[in-house]
Amino acid sequence: LLDSPQPSTNFRTNSSTSQVSKELVNLVEYSDTSVAVAEKVLPSIVGIKIKYSVNSVFGSSEAEATGSGIIISEDGYILTNNHVISSESSSSYYAISEATSIKVNLYNSTETYDATIIGTDPYTDLAVLKIEKTDLTPAILGNSDDAKVGEFVMAIGNPLGMDYSVTTGVISAVNREVQSEGSTYLAIQTDAAINSGNSGGALVNANGEVIGINTLKLSGTGIEGIGFSIPISSTTSIINQLIEYNTVKRPYIGISGSSIDESLTKKYNIPQGVYVETIEKDSPASKAELKEGDIIIKIENQDIKSINELNRIKNNYNIGDKIKLTIIRNSEELEIEI
Repeated sequence: LLDSPQPSTNFRTNSSTSQVSKELVNLVEYSDTSVAVAEKVLPSIVGIKIKYSVNSVFGSSEAEATGSGIIISEDGYILTNNHVISSESSSSYYAISEATSIKVNLYNSTETYDATIIGTDPYTDLAVLKIEKTDLTPAILGNSDDAKVGEFVMAIGNPLGMDYSVTTGVISAVNREVQSEGSTYLAIQTDAAINSGNSGGALVNANGEVIGINTLKLSGTGIEGIGFSIPISSTTSIINQLIEYNTVKRPYIGISGSSIDESLTKKYNIPQGVYVETIEKDSPASKAELKEGDIIIKIENQDIKSINELNRIKNNYNIGDKIKLTIIRNSEELEIEI
């Protein structure tokens, strides 16, 4: 029985006849797919080790963190999460410095390489690194817009310091809205195991194409198998800008505002949207005569109910584009072009 794989048995119920039919499913094909995908993608995944300084009331010390990355060019460009390499923070008790050292190790190699930060974007939690190495194996980037619920996926990275681990599962949901550290993401949800250190690694499909960057997981009592990946198709422009400009250039309207949620709508009998609190001088908003107290309810006829939704839609446009805002002013609905 141990010498050759045996097919498993799957029982299927025919609802129209209420009969149970027995169907054989050969697991060898599934196993072969997993092996082929792992062999194809592993050379394109890197391990990342970061060192930084911690200053506290007890003195100074050095700390380490680990993460994963995806090779995106033969000459050493690597995609990862911003939170993997950006450790700087502080409180009244301690201060953590920016990374003092970023090392990258390649698959099946004991040699490590110093990495340079090319660009970071906290808004999308993406970053690009560069190592001085050529003839690397870049990952094939797929089309995450084609991802389907139930589709086979594999997560590849370095969880908990266990270099180059693979886990498999399915896509649990697409376009799942998740929030982390003040940012909102539309993510691919998967039940493939994702743990600390997997961040920045790849979520790949059955063709060995990267469709997501593993970024978040839910943890806690009663929670299992809920991880999130940034869809790769949403990162193309960001990657190109980080490489070219070291930052991401985004259009802006020039307002500060607050979200009007359902409770405020009921309390004050006003529509959901974004309440305009202040307007920057000489901004697109001021030139379009947007006013403080206006409530933005739509961008290009797309309903918005929060600042996050406003920013997400706005960021799909380019600097210099014109967009139409639908607003409420003194109980009157108006349209303004910005």
